Amino acid sequence: MKFDDPTQTHDHYIRKLGEVGGVVEERITGDEFRSPSAQLRITPLGDVERLSTHDQILGGPSGQLYLGCRFPADPAYAATIMADATRVGRRLAEEGVLGRFALDFVAVRSKGGAWETYAIEINLRKGGTTHPFLTLQFLTDGTYDPDAGEFRTPTGAPKCFVASDDVASESYRALTHDDLFDIAMRHRFHFDPSRHTGVVFHMMSALGDLGRFGLTAVADTPSGADALYRRTIAALDADAR
Repeated sequence: MKFDDPTQTHDHYIRKLGEVGGVVEERITGDEFRSPSAQLRITPLGDVERLSTHDQILGGPSGQLYLGCRFPADPAYAATIMADATRVGRRLAEEGVLGRFALDFVAVRSKGGAWETYAIEINLRKGGTTHPFLTLQFLTDGTYDPDAGEFRTPTGAPKCFVASDDVASESYRALTHDDLFDIAMRHRFHFDPSRHTGVVFHMMSALGDLGRFGLTAVADTPSGADALYRRTIAALDADAR
């Protein structure tokens, strides 16, 4: 493992650990490793609403930094993590917790084996998966079926997305907000309300200073959302150059 902060040193870390203490956790590993999450909400009446599941996109030197998410989570374990998160939600409701929260998991499997899931963290707040999911919900007026692990529009069409808050490149500093929309229209990956597919930009205030923004790519299938996301990045890179 490596420090995600390049300015951090081993001596400084050990010194701070001695001052404030820490929690030692088992590191879970496997031939395949993923980090899914489940999002829920506890109402003032104490009901636990099941909102969504996602697969988190992680990066950084040791794969610990949140970069974005895929929705919905892989059906191989989506129902399992939602069931576990619901049990946690009922306990939190008993403790008087209100509002949105997320439960992070790790999912691992050996070659040829089944996925094993482990709950690792509770976040009592909105998170990085909240705004892209609400974007999809508001743009399509669709609903998430927690038992099926699917999101569908009022016409029954399935929808998936890939979203990131960390689309960044030095070359993007040359782009303006208008440039982003012009590129989207020219390459025809802008969001189409008739088909409920396409790309939605956000966090554009950091574009000029940092060359950074966010986007949510909505399609009918997980592979379609991945392809749209990659096509968008490729077009932006080419036009920025």
